[in-house]
Amino acid sequence: MARVAQIERTGGPEVIQWVDVDLPPPGAGEIRMRNTAVGLNFIDTYHRKGLYPIDLPGGLGSEAAGVVEAIGEGVSDFAIGDRVGTFGPSRGAYATERNVAAAQLFKLPDSIDDKTAAALLLKGCTTEMLVERCARVEAGQTVLVHAAAGGVGHLLAGWLKAIGATVIGTVGDTAKVEQATRAGADHVLLHKEVDVAARVREITGGKGVAVSFDGVGKATWPVSLASVSRRGLIVSYGNASGAVDGVGLGILAQKGSLFVTRPTLFDYYVTPEERQAGIERVFAMLASGAISPEIGQTFALEDVADAHRALEAGETTGSTVLLP
Repeated sequence: MARVAQIERTGGPEVIQWVDVDLPPPGAGEIRMRNTAVGLNFIDTYHRKGLYPIDLPGGLGSEAAGVVEAIGEGVSDFAIGDRVGTFGPSRGAYATERNVAAAQLFKLPDSIDDKTAAALLLKGCTTEMLVERCARVEAGQTVLVHAAAGGVGHLLAGWLKAIGATVIGTVGDTAKVEQATRAGADHVLLHKEVDVAARVREITGGKGVAVSFDGVGKATWPVSLASVSRRGLIVSYGNASGAVDGVGLGILAQKGSLFVTRPTLFDYYVTPEERQAGIERVFAMLASGAISPEIGQTFALEDVADAHRALEAGETTGSTVLLP
């Protein structure tokens, strides 16, 4: 029997229910994966709340590390006992074990432990996509990273620094200043205490940043608009404070002919080749020391509702890992 988290309706963390499921054998093209560590991501809360609609009843979570327990017909690239990871796009990672399409799995190198993998896979590939495929940041550019001590934010800071960008990061409290600095941010601003856009203009000699990486959403949209240079780019990739809505194209003209994009990972990771290239680049950046998936906290897997509450309250730092 597998223990599996499900939601029958959208709402707060209390809608997450744990049920016992008698898993069938893996079907053609599938693998049974026993989870050893599961990643927590903000997108999980969007699915739970209905911001990103899913079929109900449904599972949550897309990121996990584990071990191959059984193999379905037609699967030849994996063997029982292999250490594997996945970052989706299928959901259901909040489980002790589950059947997963082999095409969504890849082998984990011996150099990466299970907790690191669960903390890194989705966030690391998201970072790779944002920096190198979406914004195409170049050495010498100055960029703004909102929530630079968060799960994706601290990886962005390290990655951007490693490729030669100057990183201005924002954080919510003094405890996170050191974390963002350690991750790679050149300047760290306490957004509750300073006018972030004014300080960005100061730091950049009035020019503004080439790119604003904004995973916060509604609360920071005006800050991004006021911080980006002429013909600059706002990459709005998350909704931690709520979705950005009611955007008038005219404001982009008023602020300097700005560009804005709302990317999602799997529009950039469509083919197996794109997925493989992305994960290999993430592993290379990890091996070089450019990024480090700082695990700020762990929760028991069945305490995932508490983990959701902490994440949404801004009480977490770095990555959160759920342990079965």
